[in-house]
Amino acid sequence: MHLAYPAVLAVLLFCTGLYGVLARRNAILVLMSVELMLNAVNLNLVAFDVWLRDALHGGQALTLFTIAIAAAEIGIGLAIVLAVYRNRGSSDIDRLRDTAETDDAETLPDGDDARDSTADQATAPAGKAKKAEATA
Repeated sequence: MHLAYPAVLAVLLFCTGLYGVLARRNAILVLMSVELMLNAVNLNLVAFDVWLRDALHGGQALTLFTIAIAAAEIGIGLAIVLAVYRNRGSSDIDRLRDTAETDDAETLPDGDDARDSTADQATAPAGKAKKAEATA
């Protein structure tokens, strides 16, 4: 068996997955592209295992570990995407950039441990309006 055929196929799969990660805006399609890249790695592992005629079949064992990691990754990734979709109404990656930002940093008084809840409630809409203008 020539090593060039599976290696070229793995490169094509990996490049297709890389393009999908870089160009797609939907989180589910990005996860599918990552899976495509992992499958390209699995193809390389098995091809080199066969080509080197390894007695312990280390490439095939690593492929099984990679498949297990990919299954865990897709399970956790889909759970995160579903939670974000429920909260935001979209799985668009560009709209998820401000997920880590919170209004608490904008509404807390500087250096004061005692918080006035009425002041926080009054400044919260202003903070949300600033964030909406910044992302638009």
